[in-house]
Parts: sequence; structure tokens; C-alpha cells
Amino acid sequence: MKKILILAGGYSKEKEVSIQTAKSVYSELNKDRKYKIKVVNPDGKFVQVLRNFNPNIVLNLLHGRYGEDGYIQAILESEKVKYTHSGVLSSSLAIDKELSKKIFIKNKILTPKYLKFSYRNNIKKLKLINNLQKKIGFPLVVKPLNEGSSVNVFICSKNNIIKNLNKLKDYGEILIEKYVPGREIQVAILSEKILGAIELKPKRKFYDYKAKYSKTAKTEHIIPVNISKQQYFKITNIALKAHKLLKCRGVTRSDFRFHKNKFYLLETNTQPGMTSLSLVPEIAKFNNINFKNLIKKILNDASTNK
Repeated sequence: MKKILILAGGYSKEKEVSIQTAKSVYSELNKDRKYKIKVVNPDGKFVQVLRNFNPNIVLNLLHGRYGEDGYIQAILESEKVKYTHSGVLSSSLAIDKELSKKIFIKNKILTPKYLKFSYRNNIKKLKLINNLQKKIGFPLVVKPLNEGSSVNVFICSKNNIIKNLNKLKDYGEILIEKYVPGREIQVAILSEKILGAIELKPKRKFYDYKAKYSKTAKTEHIIPVNISKQQYFKITNIALKAHKLLKCRGVTRSDFRFHKNKFYLLETNTQPGMTSLSLVPEIAKFNNINFKNLIKKILNDASTNK
């Protein structure tokens, strides 16, 4: 009997989503008598729990910091236990929005113009607004360097930029990037193969945390995406290229804006959600891979030394 340790919860602002993901996955795997499953919130006693249970595979369902940034992956590598999704380096690169953008730009992948902003630089408000207008142009987006699920992401005009910058002060440094309007398309990659794409039409200003995880937000999911074959080939291959450049493993989801016939890659997520509202299971289902088989494929891809 295969022993699977599911990691859920964690310390990030996406803790609740991780718990929901774990519930969905646990109830699916539990139907199969082949597995002995334990769900764990990795606290200070985590290593001891890991050693005592001695799993064949760790199914990492954490999101955000500590779960998606290479931290938990480093512990699992040191314990020489097989785990799902990306390894230490690719996780830390993908979650760092500045580093991943540098990799995208270097490899000719289009991404919105940006700059890193440090709160240590005490610039006068008017000068700051003028600088941003000159270097990036309004509207623009402010976001943490290493959070997921659109946590603390704000679209800003000249009127509300200072107010929104103040909300993120605790981060010390943030990313400011050009707001690209247009269609929101996301692409899933599984085991270095294109899984498919989906378009989102949020009723809200953009596909933010609430639009992602609340049924009341009524975000419209469109699959198949209404683009030409050539465009579909282009966007899915950019996602595959990003997945490979970051040396990702298992499943990833890349988020794009499609504007004036150009695809802008916003980011690549190494631990996409797996709840009933999540996009990767929906893309897989459309491509005749049910939830159970999707999980099995992710488990089959588990390894160490990545």
C-alpha cells in the first residue's frame, strides 16, 4: 500500500485555499483503497511527523510563501523523500516575480514593463508619480514580489497610487508593472506537455483573489478559448517554454494577457490550485483527464534531486 503525505495549510495568506485543495484531493484519493493517506500542516514538528509516517510520496498542496518558494522543497530534498511539483530552484525563481521576469525578457518572452520599488527610497509623492508616469505610464499594477493568488495586487491610477503603495509598505520591496488590458488566458502544462488553455472573464476589475476563489464573484470560464489555431499554438508554446526555462516539474499554470494580438506572460505558478473552482482540473477535464487521473499523473511525476 502506497503511503501519501499531503501537505496542506501552511503559513501564507493562501492557507485557506490550500486547505480546500487538500480536501478535494484527499476525498478523491481516499476512494482508492491502494493508498494510506495522511494530511499534515507543516509546523515546527513537521520533520518528525515526516520521518514517523515515512511516506512513499509527499503531495505538496501548499500555496504561496514557505510552500511554493523552495522552502519546504529544501526540507523534502534533505530528507530524500519524493515530492510532487517543482524543485527548490525552480520554485524560488517562479515565485520571485522580478527574477522570473528577467528570465522571460532574456529569452524573448513578452512580459509587461516593470520596476522594483523599495520603500527605503524616500521620494516625494509628486516626484514619484512623475517618475512612474515617465518610466511605466498609468494605469499600472502594484504587487508583492513573492505572493500568489493575486494577494495584495492593486490596479492604480495617479489618484490612488500612493494609497495603494501604503497598503504594501510591510513588504519593504514590491513590483510595479505596466497594466496591460485585454483578455485573460491561462495555460496549464503537465509533465512538460501542453495540457490546454482557458479564458477568464471576471465580473470584477481583474482576476483577483475573490474572483479566483469565490463562487459569488461569478467569473466566467471559457473553454475552448476563442482564438485561432496559430494563436493557440503560440500561447501554449510560450507557457511550455517558460515551464522549461524555470526548470519546473509536474504541473504549472501560466497567466497571460492577450492585447493587440500580443501575448504578455504575467507569471508562471508552480503550485496551482486544485479545488472544485480551480483552472487546472477544469482544463484537464476538458481534455478527457478526470480529477482522479490528474492527481495520479502528478503523483507519478514525483521525485527528488530536481
